[in-house]
Amino acid sequence: MVSLPERNSSRGVRTAAQQSDPYPVVTADAEGVVLSHNEQAAMLLAGIAVGVALAAVAPAWLVEAHLRHVGDEAGKPSACAAGRLGGGRVNALAGPCVNATVTWWLVGVHAPAAAALELARERARAGLLQELSSDLLASVNVERCMEVTARRAARNLADAAVIVGPGDGHGYPVTRCTADGPVVRERVTLDPGQLPGLAEALSGLPAVSSRWIDPRQTPPWAVPDGFADAAADIGSVAVVPLPGHGAPAGCLILLRRREEATFTPGEESFAQLFAARAGAALSIARSHSRQARVTQVLMRDLLPPDLGRVHGICFSARYRASVAGERVGGDFYDLHPADTPEAETVAVLGDVCGKGLEAAVTAGKVRNALKALVPFAADHTRLLTLLNSALLSSEQPPFVTLALATAVREDIRVRLRVSSAGHPAPLVVRTTGRVEEARTHGTLIGAFAGFECETAEVTLEPGETCLLFSDGITEARGGPLGDVMFGEDRLRTVLSQCAGMPPEVITERVQMIVAQWVGEGRHDDMAVLAIGAPHDHRPTTLNEPNRRR
Repeated sequence: MVSLPERNSSRGVRTAAQQSDPYPVVTADAEGVVLSHNEQAAMLLAGIAVGVALAAVAPAWLVEAHLRHVGDEAGKPSACAAGRLGGGRVNALAGPCVNATVTWWLVGVHAPAAAALELARERARAGLLQELSSDLLASVNVERCMEVTARRAARNLADAAVIVGPGDGHGYPVTRCTADGPVVRERVTLDPGQLPGLAEALSGLPAVSSRWIDPRQTPPWAVPDGFADAAADIGSVAVVPLPGHGAPAGCLILLRRREEATFTPGEESFAQLFAARAGAALSIARSHSRQARVTQVLMRDLLPPDLGRVHGICFSARYRASVAGERVGGDFYDLHPADTPEAETVAVLGDVCGKGLEAAVTAGKVRNALKALVPFAADHTRLLTLLNSALLSSEQPPFVTLALATAVREDIRVRLRVSSAGHPAPLVVRTTGRVEEARTHGTLIGAFAGFECETAEVTLEPGETCLLFSDGITEARGGPLGDVMFGEDRLRTVLSQCAGMPPEVITERVQMIVAQWVGEGRHDDMAVLAIGAPHDHRPTTLNEPNRRR
């Protein structure tokens, strides 16, 4: 199939092969008349056109070589010549003479060296982009990403770089540095209109050419310390947008000193590739930061509270979620200190159906409902009945078991009232090592319209402790084959060995022993809460929270 030549009114006729050839190409007939050429030849040979004599536009050495090759009776398959053209030395390479026409390729002597130099430049740029991506992916911290971007840009793209982040109504985060200076971060109240192209870049619009930006208009906040004494010392400025995921990630400002060269179109194009990598990383880091902030706010009410000494009564708790690395789950505990030492402090430990974050959200709702019902704590049955009615009125009533305890200090003793709602009965650890079960039981909450429970009264002497625990403790499976439940008997044995110990020691001991029993095996949420009468007779008004467990 023969490809027809392409017609171009200003450049003459060129074949498809000539059009894609990277070197100047000229085809002439036996009379030395130009038959076709490509755009590269037009840029090299001024005035060349189809029908023009080669002698009118080409140097004499090329015309002579052409005539020799056309008139060569030996019919050599190729020919070559060399001479000066366009201010440099050029090698002219010709193919065989076909139908009295010859095609010449004009190759500059320095073309291979220039190509090698350009290749090395492109490899360096690709390496820089890869290094930038590696540095940015090493952290999802916004400030760290801005620092890395500014430092890399100042050292490889310009003499100084400034990163301007999206504004929040209270200013713009600005990070700036020179190639060898420190990185400075601050929040600046600025007018994007002060610097041409800045407002457009922050809005996500395409970059403005550096040729349109007057360096003298560079505002002081965009000049790193020690870079220039005045805006007049700045030679050129480039403002490049940082594209993000769905929203602009800010902009990159590049500064060069007056004695340095201006930004070329190629350098501006590469700066945009650089900015695209940095903008994507900054966008991911900001998204991660927002999600972390949202999670922190939502988790604030889901995390268990700090426990310690309240009105002379010791409280301690430990929690381990069923999902490794999680801090919350379906088990929960809470503490509501009394306003005065004479009133009862309310403690509760419960277990909702399910695991993971969904169960934690449900547990949070139950905790909020219990908090609202604390004023009814004088009557455990009434409080739990109201809680049962509240949960049953929800669209999807959660099944909840819990142990409720109210405690008050009476001289050196602590008087407890404990109630179980479908939950394991609390265990009381006496100073003699004897472990007793509180005589309380009740129905599951959130399952039936009617609710019944029996409340037990317990008196703790100094050094004695009452332990509330979830079934995740007694049902934890371990042993040689990992299929034996820890059970209440083992729990009683552990508690007997902890006689006379403070509540924080008992909860730590129980959690450690059960964790060793489970090993690396799967387990349910596990929670323990201990209420103890201290050995000392410190004032009952003391309230000393411990560290968060």
